[in-house]
Amino acid sequence: MTNPDNPLSDGAPNCWQCRHFSVSWDPNLPYLCRLMGFKSRIMPSIEVLRADGQRCRGFLPKPAPAASQAAPGARAAR
Repeated sequence: MTNPDNPLSDGAPNCWQCRHFSVSWDPNLPYLCRLMGFKSRIMPSIEVLRADGQRCRGFLPKPAPAASQAAPGARAAR
C-alpha cells in the first residue's frame, strides 16, 4: 500500500542510498545531486518527480563498504 503523502513510499529512489547524492555546504540548499548538477531544499529524487512527473532514472546504489582487513583494535604494521 502506498502513502500519497510520502513520494518515496512507492518505490521511488532513496537519495541517501545513491552514489550521486551528497550533502552540500549551503544551509539553504542542503541536498546535492552530482549527476544532475543541482542543489535543493528537498530530496533530489522528489524534486525530479515534481519537475518531470517521473521517478529519477539516474539512481545508482552506493557500493557496499569494504570489509576491514585488520582485526579491531590492531595496529597497522610499519
